[in-house]
Amino acid sequence: KIMAGFGSPHILIFLLIIPLIYYLHKKVRIQKKNEAIIFSNLAFIKSALGDTKKSKRDIHLFYLSLLAIGLMIIGFANPHIPLEQTKEGVNVVLVMDVSGSMQAEDYTPSRLEAAKSSAEILIDSLKSKDYVGIVTFESGATTAAYLSPDKEKVIEKLHNVAQKEGSTAIGDGLSLGIDMASSIPNMKKIIILISDGVNNAGYISPDEAIQYAKANGIQVYTIGMGSNSQVLLGYDWFGNPQYAELDETTLQTIAKSTGGKYFKSVDDKTLDEIYRNIGENIKREKEETNIKDWFFFAAFLTLLIQMYYRYGKGRILQ
Repeated sequence: KIMAGFGSPHILIFLLIIPLIYYLHKKVRIQKKNEAIIFSNLAFIKSALGDTKKSKRDIHLFYLSLLAIGLMIIGFANPHIPLEQTKEGVNVVLVMDVSGSMQAEDYTPSRLEAAKSSAEILIDSLKSKDYVGIVTFESGATTAAYLSPDKEKVIEKLHNVAQKEGSTAIGDGLSLGIDMASSIPNMKKIIILISDGVNNAGYISPDEAIQYAKANGIQVYTIGMGSNSQVLLGYDWFGNPQYAELDETTLQTIAKSTGGKYFKSVDDKTLDEIYRNIGENIKREKEETNIKDWFFFAAFLTLLIQMYYRYGKGRILQ
């Protein structure tokens, strides 16, 4: 949890100078008054004590000087407070399954086209300073759209994502997505992994990809696409029916292990809703924002007020 604090707290010890200056100033004023009382010269007494109006003005100027010094010391201590992350935004990477099973037509018009349409809803919901990219996977993984703040360009690349006939390499796809999400540092990193199959290809296992995601501080949301009833994909060489299979356990493990969340989609409507909810609920982590400039500006403003008070309207330069 990020707390307000100071980058160089040891500098705050110089704030002790302020009460010391105040003490010395007060001591000198008292000493000056006492000396004036000892001497009987009336002119000297008036000079030492001064008129009440001038005396108050001098005290106010003195206090403004102390305030300016205090503000500058706090500024040099590098104060920071937790503010919502708006400057850097969030890296969001869509990792999409384009394997043979994604051509199933239980979604309208197909699983892949429904996934692309829903992903567009997510991209549109992101903020202007968020970055988004796309990775696709089947027997291997490839980059479909590099991480970019240009949402329209990424959507154009999304439309060009095509159906493949390969197997399902979830580990490879997730690992490439992690590399992409980590390519721009100092930003929160989120991956949205969508698949309708079982990991049965690739060089990297889902467990290895999970460890890679955790090492890079990446949160993974997973979406499992699959109807409530069995979906026939076709027949093998021997005439046996081939059905789409969904490994929910693996997707749930990926999400839970990385601090994300698993969603089950049964049709294109629920898929739209899932993507919409993810986009709206991406939490912008708070970051330590340095506010030393605020204190330096306040010190500068205090000095300007002091100068006006000393030399402004009705004052004569001495």
